[in-house]
Amino acid sequence: MKSSYSSIFEKYLAENLFLSSPKELYEPVNYILTMGGKRLRPILALMGCGLFDDRVEKAVPAAMAVEVFHNFTLLHDDIMDAAPIRRGNPTVHKKYGLNAGVLSGDVMLIHAYDFLLRIENKSLVPEVFSIFNKMAIEVCQGQQYDMNFETSAAVSIPDYLRMIELKTAVLLASAFKIGALIGGASAIDADHLSEFGRNMGIAFQLQDDVLDTYGDPKKFGKKVGGDIVQNKKTYLVLKALELTEDTDRMSLEKLLSSSTEDEAVKIAAVKSIF
Repeated sequence: MKSSYSSIFEKYLAENLFLSSPKELYEPVNYILTMGGKRLRPILALMGCGLFDDRVEKAVPAAMAVEVFHNFTLLHDDIMDAAPIRRGNPTVHKKYGLNAGVLSGDVMLIHAYDFLLRIENKSLVPEVFSIFNKMAIEVCQGQQYDMNFETSAAVSIPDYLRMIELKTAVLLASAFKIGALIGGASAIDADHLSEFGRNMGIAFQLQDDVLDTYGDPKKFGKKVGGDIVQNKKTYLVLKALELTEDTDRMSLEKLLSSSTEDEAVKIAAVKSIF
């Protein structure tokens, strides 16, 4: 079933790539959208619809909106994190420049709303927009918390779980809920699916934390150890701070409050404490 949903979405994506001018604005958009990825969020939107209506094509514009929005956030996140690699390829700002990364990301956000307007049942548009707007605001809040945590010494595990709920999980939850509503789900069923998506998103991000430190870079598609270099307070870091004592704790705190020219040395030192 996943392959069927994936095929439906990939067909729509191919038919709706951005061919407008100027190419300097839209080429980076097409680059990140066709770079690959799991397509988890649009598939969840289609799956949510498919649970209540076999005509999952009704949800494809919303699925596209979700995927365009998601990739917009990745594009800007990569700029903020100074990330060189995304899905095994150069990030947009590395390939096209910082200005292109900012502006192309901006236009992606606007087009995401345009795709929402293509939903067949126009009576759903206000509710879908409300869900989408709440989600978009929360994603921005989560990103700010993530950046705040890089320089904060007092981050708890509950703080971190709330941050990843905002930054990652609410998008999965909203994709599922919007798809379900388009499929004709009741409010309570849509809320149940939203909660399922929220919990899945938290689990997804916790696994991503592990992969960032211990994953195979060829499979992970990103620079391994990037969170450590950025001094991010991931679950691994917070749990290590909880469990370590004395010298190891002091060493970890020092490593995570510093910048270094030799990133490999820093990554190895933190992994050793883990």
